[in-house]
Amino acid sequence: MNIYLISQRVNNGYDTYDSAVVAAETEEQARMIYPTSERGLGLKCNAEWKLMEEEDKDYYMFEWCARKDVVVEFIGVAKEGTPVGCICSSYNAG
Repeated sequence: MNIYLISQRVNNGYDTYDSAVVAAETEEQARMIYPTSERGLGLKCNAEWKLMEEEDKDYYMFEWCARKDVVVEFIGVAKEGTPVGCICSSYNAG
């Protein structure tokens, strides 16, 4: 398991996430993690991402970005037993 910094430069206004630190097996898996706590959803990852795009595309694309626009940077190796997901995120509240 690795630790990655994910960020985006597409949506930089208020009520947007600009970055998050996530645990993932690969860079591609990290790219699919969605940093949110809205409606108790926690993170959006893998198969759940498609559901998010279909049901809430406009809302979620405003506060984050499309997967193709996620910048992923390797930070290091996670402690054994760390689950896949968002460790912390940066949200720009309006």
